[in-house]
Amino acid sequence: MTDPLAIRFHDMEVPDLAQRAGRIALPVTPEGRIWAGGRLPGAAARRAVARLIADPRWARAETGDGFEIAYPEGLTAEALVVVKLPARASAIEARRAGGAIARARGRGDLTVLAGGAPHPAQIAFGLALRSYDFSAHRSDDPADPAPPAAPAVTVHVAAPEAAARASAPLAALAEGVFFTRDLVNEPANILTTTDFAARLGAMQEIGLEVEILEVADLERLGMRLLLSVAQGSDSPARVVVMRWQGGAPDAAPVALVGKGVVFDTGGISLKPGPGMEEMTMDMGGAAVVAGVMRTLALRKARVNAVGVVGIVENMPSGHATRPGDVVRAMKGCTVENVNTDAEGRLVLADVLWYAQERFAPRAMVNLATLTGAIGVALGSEFAGVFANDDALWSGIDAAARAEDEGAWRMPLAKGYGEGLKSRIADFRNVGGREGGACIAAEFLRRFVKDGTPWAHMDIAGVTLAKADRPLAPKGATGWGVATLDRLIADRFEER
Repeated sequence: MTDPLAIRFHDMEVPDLAQRAGRIALPVTPEGRIWAGGRLPGAAARRAVARLIADPRWARAETGDGFEIAYPEGLTAEALVVVKLPARASAIEARRAGGAIARARGRGDLTVLAGGAPHPAQIAFGLALRSYDFSAHRSDDPADPAPPAAPAVTVHVAAPEAAARASAPLAALAEGVFFTRDLVNEPANILTTTDFAARLGAMQEIGLEVEILEVADLERLGMRLLLSVAQGSDSPARVVVMRWQGGAPDAAPVALVGKGVVFDTGGISLKPGPGMEEMTMDMGGAAVVAGVMRTLALRKARVNAVGVVGIVENMPSGHATRPGDVVRAMKGCTVENVNTDAEGRLVLADVLWYAQERFAPRAMVNLATLTGAIGVALGSEFAGVFANDDALWSGIDAAARAEDEGAWRMPLAKGYGEGLKSRIADFRNVGGREGGACIAAEFLRRFVKDGTPWAHMDIAGVTLAKADRPLAPKGATGWGVATLDRLIADRFEER
C-alpha cells in the first residue's frame, strides 16, 4: 500500500534541479506560465515545454490533464510531467492534476515544482490517491532480491507550512480511503469474517472504541435475519461496533451502517459462475464505514459517530438457509426468504434496527453493494441514494459534489412494497425484477424508525472499478469515504 503520509512539502528552492534523478512534475497554466516561477534549468528543456504548450493538444486538454516529455535534454531526470493547471483551478481540478502526475510516475523519486500553484495540498492528495497500489499478494521479482525503496515525493511550494497544515486532514482521509480499498481488494480466503472483525478491532490503537459481537451475542439480541445468511458458512457471523466520541458526551451520534458479506455465492440461489470471483467486494459497504471511522479518529473529528457493520459469508451447504424459509427479525417481524441471493438486505435489517435501539442516532446512513439493478440504472459513475429526509439528502448531495463522487437520488415509495407481500409471513425479501434497487430500499425502510433521518446508499456500481480512474487504479475505489467524511464535517461536527 502506498503511504499517504510520505509526501513532503518544501520551499521553492530546489538544489541541483538539473541533476535531479527520477521525474520532475510541472503544473503549468494554459497560457504557458510555469507555477514554479519559470525556473527550469537548461534551454533545451525550456524549449521542449514551450513546444508542448504550442501544440494543439495542449489547447484541447482539460484542466488536470498531464503530458510526459521523456528524457528531456539538459536534465538528468527521466521525464518531465507537464500538467495543465490554471490560476483559478478548483480544489477538485488540483486534485485531478495530482492524479495525472501520479499516473506518469516511474520507479524513481518525484519532484513536483508547484510553486504558487493553487491548492498544493489537493495536488498532493490526488497524487497520493492515484499512487495507491495493492501488492500484498504479488511475489517479488526473483531476479531482483532487494525490492527498491518506495520513491520519495517532494512538493516544492511557495508556502510549505501552510500547505502542510492544509494537508493534515487530507492525509487522514487518504488513510481512510486506503484502508477501505485494502479491505475490498483482499480475497475472501484472507479476509474471512473473523479476520475482518480483527482488523477493525485493531483500530482501538488510533482511539476508536471497538466492540465485536459474536454468534452467542447475536442470538441473544435476536439478529436471526443476519444469522440466517451466515448459517451455511463455516465462518462465523460477526457484528462490529466502532465508536468515536469526539463531541459532547451527551450528544446523539451519527450512525453509519455497513453490509459486510465477505463472499457472496448467492447461497442456495447460487449465482452464475462467470464473475463470481468479484464477490469478494460484497463487503464494500462495511469497508467504507470502517474507512470513515478511521478518518474521523485520525483527524480528531469533533463529533460523536458510531459505525456498525454486519459481517457474514453467504455459502451453500447442508446448513444453509433455503428459499422459502421464514425467519423472525430482531425487530420482531417475519420475513420469507424467497431468494437467498438477496441476503444483504437481511444483514442490514437487523443491524439498522440494532443501531437505532442502542444508540438512538441523530441521523443514520447505510452503505451496501446491494443490487445489480443500481448498476444497470446508473452504471459505474453514480451511487444510488435513497433518503427519507430532504435535508439529509441535500447534505449528501453537496458533500458528494464537493468530493467529486457521483451520487444520484433515487425514489422511495411505498408502492414498491407491493411485490414484498408474502402469503405466509409479514413480507418477503424480494419483489420482482422491475425496480429492483427501489424495492430493496423499500425493504430496508421498514427497519427505520419514524423520525430517524436515514439514507441508503447502494454502491454496487461504484465500489470496484474495471479500469483505471483519474484518482484510483483498477480495483477498489474507496467511493464514499470522502463524501461521508465531508457530510459529517459540514452538517454534524461541532464548531
